[in-house]
Amino acid sequence: MTLYALGLNHQTAPLALRERVAFHAEVLGDALAQLTRRRGAAEAAILSTCNRTELYLSAPEPAQALAWLAEFHHLRLEELRPHLYTHARERAVRHAFRVAAGLDSMVLGEPQILGQMKEAVRAAESAGTLGTLLHRLFQRSFAVAKEVRTATEIGAASVSMAAAAVKLALRIFPSLAEQRVLFIGAGEMIELCATHFAAQRPRVLTIANRTRERAEPLAHRFGGTAIELRDLGAQLAVHDIVVSCTASSLPIVGKGMVERALRARRRRPLFLVDLAVPRDIEPEVGDLDDVFLYTVDDLQQIVRGNLDARRSAIEQAEAIIETQVGQFIHWMESRAAVPLIRALHEEAEAARRRELERALRRLAAGEEAARVLEALSRGLTAKLVHAPTQVLNEAPAQERHALGEALRRLFRLPS
Repeated sequence: MTLYALGLNHQTAPLALRERVAFHAEVLGDALAQLTRRRGAAEAAILSTCNRTELYLSAPEPAQALAWLAEFHHLRLEELRPHLYTHARERAVRHAFRVAAGLDSMVLGEPQILGQMKEAVRAAESAGTLGTLLHRLFQRSFAVAKEVRTATEIGAASVSMAAAAVKLALRIFPSLAEQRVLFIGAGEMIELCATHFAAQRPRVLTIANRTRERAEPLAHRFGGTAIELRDLGAQLAVHDIVVSCTASSLPIVGKGMVERALRARRRRPLFLVDLAVPRDIEPEVGDLDDVFLYTVDDLQQIVRGNLDARRSAIEQAEAIIETQVGQFIHWMESRAAVPLIRALHEEAEAARRRELERALRRLAAGEEAARVLEALSRGLTAKLVHAPTQVLNEAPAQERHALGEALRRLFRLPS
């Protein structure tokens, strides 16, 4: 079995494709079961966010998983293949560490990915597909991410998606103090966005969610109002800014809903940010006059701005990751010796039991204890050196020197 990390992200695939291969929470358990029970993976975890869909596997080869990814999402593999990457062993470890540390994110150094990776681990644990190798990989990934954030300034100048959304809004509206802001969803990203927008003290802040109970605590925290999604059509017209990020598999805001809102608004501009994958807002909404619609890919230009200021921090982070990759690979390679070490222990234990049983029989027969102990110790010593001595004596001349050096190392003999 080999460690693999494979999938696609915002650097290799457009949003239209990323949303087609996203995994929703309700299908993760079945997907993981398919990977491990029918596709040959010994261990599996799936990381699915707005910017990436990745499979982390312990498997004999990656081809079956790639074919399954296309099949699961009703795509042709040929359509998916140009956008896919596959990392094995050391490269897979490095990739996981970089993702956890925010070095592979659209927003360099953003912290949200760490929580998303932890969710992926919890899902794999619940599905029973997280074994020793992936458990160790993710735990080390989290530790590396913490070290990178502690030891470098990688996150100091980080512009999150939420901050980028505020920056874009300020291009449309001179100030947000008189604007009404509507958030659709009540998850982590919406909470982050609400935090950034609330700092601008908007006139009204509303949280819309499928259930009011889920939205109310978040709305209360920011001095806003909670509504249900069924009220969205009536509420859209009275809001100037809409930020949406839900786990819905179908669009929540359609072109017709927005057209009705624009008529009620008398063509006053409507600013919308869709952070969901798949998208919450129909793409055709962006074709309407007086509508400013941005997706996660549109925000990428905003968050690239201060890359140069963070280049030194990136170099430090990469150095930390490289050291940790080496240590993890050493651990992986040491695991390969476990069956051999176990067999050695079992053979030694069997020899010990045989000699002990022989000694107990001699003691039971009344033989002197000192003589029995002497024979026991000689027997154990003979068993210890018999196999290596025999192999050394029977080895061809060209192998004898290498075997001799190995024996010196194994038994710490003087040169």
